[in-house]
Amino acid sequence: MEAVVKKWGNSLGIRIPNLIVKEMSLKDGSFVDINENGSEIIIKPIRRNNLSEMLNLINERNIHEEVQSTGPVGKELW
Repeated sequence: MEAVVKKWGNSLGIRIPNLIVKEMSLKDGSFVDINENGSEIIIKPIRRNNLSEMLNLINERNIHEEVQSTGPVGKELW
């Protein structure tokens, strides 16, 4: 797919075609990783889990035991 590089402030930018946006589940504000490999530019979406997604991954096999602390070490209230 072809895109045009355009001036964007002091940088350059490209528009990502809607077909790729949908296929990669991108939205306004999505993070991407940009790397160069010789003469290629590689753009990959960065998948970040939100808190509820991470909490849903907790199960009986991966939950740890309760951790006991020793008590206050500074001026915190207990």
